[in-house]
Amino acid sequence: MNIVLVEPEIPQNTGNIARTCAVTGSSLHLVRPLGFSTDDKYLKRAGLDYWHLLDIHYYDSLAEFIEKHGNNSLYFTSTKAKLSYDEIDYSCDDYLVFGKETAGLPEELLQIYLDRSIRVPMVDDARSINLSNTVAIVLYEALRQLSFPGLKKGGIFDKK
Repeated sequence: MNIVLVEPEIPQNTGNIARTCAVTGSSLHLVRPLGFSTDDKYLKRAGLDYWHLLDIHYYDSLAEFIEKHGNNSLYFTSTKAKLSYDEIDYSCDDYLVFGKETAGLPEELLQIYLDRSIRVPMVDDARSINLSNTVAIVLYEALRQLSFPGLKKGGIFDKK
């Protein structure tokens, strides 16, 4: 799977997402401008010692990312989307795209990809769910549908 963060602003969120990508074998794609340096201590602390497991890619703009990956299966998350994240049939090479914490993804982009825009359900009065939590929710649903490819399911107490 591929996680795409468009102009992320909070280093701790990106660090948590990097860690989630590392432990799931997912690639992380960061679209500039970033609201922090990738040397940021909060980013590194949130990712802990998982940076060596991370497959990370950088793009200078959303247009550059779309130009490179626009022919792939892209799913755009937004609180404005009509489809729920669990209504999609995911594949291993999908790109799950998330907008910046304060503004989300551009509406003009979502209008182009209405049938590929997804949301996490929540109560009417809520503005949004934390970005790193949203990534984890959507990513793990996609991985669940695919039977968690390449991931260890059992722990040390697994008798199978």
